[in-house]
Amino acid sequence: MARIPKETVDQIIHHADIVEVVGDFVSLKRKGQNMWACCPFHHEKSPSFSVAPAKGLYKCFGCGKAGGVVQFIMDIEGTSYVEALKYLAKKYGIDVEEEEKTPEQQLAQNEKDSQYIVSSWAKDHYHRLLLNTDEGQGIGGSYLRQRGLNQTTIKTFELGYSLDQWDDLLKSAEKAGFERKYLEKTGLVITKEDDQGQDTGRRYDRFRGRVMFPIHNVSGRVIGFGARTLKPNDKTAKYLNSPESEIYHKSDVLYGLYQGRQAIRTEELCYLVEGYLDVLSLHQGGIKNVVASSGTSLTDGQIRLIKRYTDNVTVLYDGDAAGIRASLRGIDMLLEGGLNVRVVLFPDGDDPDSYIRKVGDQRFKDHLENASQDFIQFKTDLVSREAAQDPVKKAEAIREVLQSISKVPDPIKRQVFLQQTSQAFSIDEQVLISEYNKLVRNASGKAAGGASGSNSGVGAGSSAASPATAATPRPAPRPMSPEEEAEALMYGASPEDLMGGGGDLLTITKEDLEPVPDVLEQCEREIVRLLLLYSPQPLAPDISVAQYLLQQLDTPFKTGIYADLLHLCQEEMNQGRWPEVRTLIQHGRSDIRALVAELATEKYELSPNWTTHQIYVPRELDLLQTACDNAILRFNKVNVERALAEHMEALRRPMDEAALDEHLTNIRLLKQMDNQLANLLGTVIPRAAM
Repeated sequence: MARIPKETVDQIIHHADIVEVVGDFVSLKRKGQNMWACCPFHHEKSPSFSVAPAKGLYKCFGCGKAGGVVQFIMDIEGTSYVEALKYLAKKYGIDVEEEEKTPEQQLAQNEKDSQYIVSSWAKDHYHRLLLNTDEGQGIGGSYLRQRGLNQTTIKTFELGYSLDQWDDLLKSAEKAGFERKYLEKTGLVITKEDDQGQDTGRRYDRFRGRVMFPIHNVSGRVIGFGARTLKPNDKTAKYLNSPESEIYHKSDVLYGLYQGRQAIRTEELCYLVEGYLDVLSLHQGGIKNVVASSGTSLTDGQIRLIKRYTDNVTVLYDGDAAGIRASLRGIDMLLEGGLNVRVVLFPDGDDPDSYIRKVGDQRFKDHLENASQDFIQFKTDLVSREAAQDPVKKAEAIREVLQSISKVPDPIKRQVFLQQTSQAFSIDEQVLISEYNKLVRNASGKAAGGASGSNSGVGAGSSAASPATAATPRPAPRPMSPEEEAEALMYGASPEDLMGGGGDLLTITKEDLEPVPDVLEQCEREIVRLLLLYSPQPLAPDISVAQYLLQQLDTPFKTGIYADLLHLCQEEMNQGRWPEVRTLIQHGRSDIRALVAELATEKYELSPNWTTHQIYVPRELDLLQTACDNAILRFNKVNVERALAEHMEALRRPMDEAALDEHLTNIRLLKQMDNQLANLLGTVIPRAAM
């Protein structure tokens, strides 16, 4: 397999700005020296994902994902190291020279990469057919022109056309050297089966005679296709999508997000529509912060995608009442995801695509601004109109609105919505709050045995415990056997720890106890942390932190990974470079990358308000000499204590008088050294205080 030269790798890493790269996938906000966002790797509502620009690394304090800029692309894309480097090289305009590879060598990298490669090739194939063939221009091009799309939009979204033939793509792909199995895995080619479900050996293209809409992930890689038939009497579905595959999961994809993510971040707003053409027409009309669910019901994965870039979403509906009703559950999911939701309606018979073509770009934008309304208010108006003067329907309408309000995570917003609903339905607010709390308790009751509801009640009566959290009687403690007590003591519990308040033995299992941390390991960790973070910092005019620490170390490290990281720091120094987080975070070993990220990332920062109020808290940078001295002294003391323990243990064994004298002499010397180190560390307790 071809290699990327080290010089090119270094150039890529040097140019890749981690804030820019991560910012393509999440909306980062500065807090102190670092940038923060909700983690793209797991579901969360409060940001615990941190990016440190100065160190070139990211870390999530929730799920533990961490690393440098290359590792981020590997994690977010699920791709190989080489493919991550190529992604960054393309982003920063860096030429990657490598040996010419055949399609077979490309496909050999891994299964996922192979599917990405064949999907990208298919996208280019369909795009060429649209632009350069009579059928493509006469049928596909004619349809797109009829829908008002220009060449810029066609090229931006890489639209294409599939010939009305059974195996055009299959033959072209095999001629280009691609294997059938990857065409089948991505759903581009279908296996023909007989009536018994047996493979007949025949293969044919899934997409034939259709306009092709490539579906991109957030980094721009093609993962699947949507396709619209242009045959007037076609018995097949009007729209046909790629099936689920290793690279395409429709519940985690939003059409247009790749092209619109920067605009969503800039505008701090995402417009949500239903179809491909809605996205294309709005994007062409200058409204680029738009995405589509592509005709599928909204999913949690799609909501999390939106929340990466903004907390604000406006749903664009056509005027069809039945369609609006069917979509209300999806809106509740948006609320539950912590998004601020607004709604825009269009006249009956119009959808976003038809309306912008009818009234033009500017009038469409004016309509978005003037017709936008908060979703809770919109739903209140909708259900109250339907209820009219019917008291039973009105009560049910109120419960429907309360159901949506209960999905809102923010308690202040919930209170405001309850006040608005009280006014809209002319119902006493306390009655409404009482009904709301009953609804929440009922929902919690149904969830008994699992996690309780995420939202608590409001106002009076909201403190009632839900069944899921009700206290249960604690069983009487069972006396521990001698074997269990010995095992608990071995895991670090003292005899007092095994006693309850009344003197009864408590049941302690191995799972309840954490092994006592290895003190030597902690000392080694502290030394490599100081090396990693402060190597070039001066302790004196002629000595840096790195030089001081490395000169003071007389005893080798015992913990493998810390010894390896120390060796890497020494190698950097030998090459005339300071050990830096930016460099070591790109190391080939994943455990080294994870350790560097962990050592270099701080979850909390001092608030600037301390300085504003003239309260000055010393930083570690201001106390480096003390930190380095203490790290070395503790490391030496622990090694002395270990050596002392080894000699004391040796006295238990039979030995001659000469050996005994040697051990006793070493014990006296080591004890003196231990006391001296304790004095230097200030850990000796005066006898008068004992």
